[in-house]
Amino acid sequence: MKRIFLDHNSTTPIHPEVVEAMLPYFSDKYGNPSSVHSFGQEAKVALEEAREKVAKFLNASPSEIYFTSCGSESDNLAIKGIIWANQEKGKHIVTSKIEHPAVLESCQWLEKHGFEVTYLGVDQYGLVDIDDLKKALRKDTILVSIMQANNEIGTVEPIAKLCRIAQEQGVYFHTDAVQSAGKLFLDVKELGVDLLSLSGHKLYAPKGVGMLYIKQGTKLETWLQGGSQERGRRSGTENIPYIVGFAKACELAMQDLNSLREKLLNLSLAFLERIRSAIPDVRLNGHPTGRIPNTLNLSFAGCEAQSIIMALDLKGVAVASGAACHSGAVNPSSVLKALGVSDERALSAVRFSFGRQNSMEEVEYVCGILPGIVERMRKSQSTISRP
Repeated sequence: MKRIFLDHNSTTPIHPEVVEAMLPYFSDKYGNPSSVHSFGQEAKVALEEAREKVAKFLNASPSEIYFTSCGSESDNLAIKGIIWANQEKGKHIVTSKIEHPAVLESCQWLEKHGFEVTYLGVDQYGLVDIDDLKKALRKDTILVSIMQANNEIGTVEPIAKLCRIAQEQGVYFHTDAVQSAGKLFLDVKELGVDLLSLSGHKLYAPKGVGMLYIKQGTKLETWLQGGSQERGRRSGTENIPYIVGFAKACELAMQDLNSLREKLLNLSLAFLERIRSAIPDVRLNGHPTGRIPNTLNLSFAGCEAQSIIMALDLKGVAVASGAACHSGAVNPSSVLKALGVSDERALSAVRFSFGRQNSMEEVEYVCGILPGIVERMRKSQSTISRP
């Protein structure tokens, strides 16, 4: 049976060159970068070389790159760190309703501690309105956090414009760029952001490593105590093998950006065209063109997304849904609900996210089996609902 992975927004396979770069640091080069002897200094050199590579990927200074365990930790450090360090200005935060849970739940946690949060709505495509941000900013606003590309629908936000509006009012701006890294050109100077989060396992590096860009001069409170690593901003012995792998992944992403972006766009557009031709009543969720090139979120009327996912899995195809299951009940995606999508349409939504290893042959295979799956489900649903 074929095994086809179309869930790259959840994770990516580690690139072979990333594995190769990491291997020496699991065996011979095992020193602690905080140690002064030669073993430690060897690790320290690898750490700083990795920092330089990631900085180049973002057009940042190496001194602005801080390694973490994942994108979620980076989001938590950015949001809580900024808010806690700048309380003298106020207690107000602005974010959107379609952020990653690492951002939303950080904001909800801060609300329990006396801070106020404005959750901006989005339009039918998932875009934050610039005027809405202008209206939401207050004299006591400390931070705006808006993700660059949504993980469920792929919509790309106008970060540079949003950032300028916030900074004109003296407000810090953070963006979660986890899903856009390797799919869009990233330049922190062009974006203008004060903080930016990345995650290794969305970029063909291992799970368990991430990064936070912190612009020079940004006032941020440390949240993980216990050492002076990462120039006092993030305690804990650095994970050298994974950091080296992460840096190699950034290097490869920068090298392959244009060709990979073109490949992903061709795959996703071919998939969308074939599915629309073969299956009636399919709706695209998110922006029709302004989205990262690998992502399609499609609603199949008259079907349950979870059933489609299981049926495809039995055929060796991995896809995902934004629906959440709690206590046996499946709830519609909060992201799709924020777009104004009905519960029925949201519960029929499946996300297909392509990666560098996918091929047009795999697109043809999935497009060959999916129409039959959807047809059977619709017939079954019709029979059940018939009086």
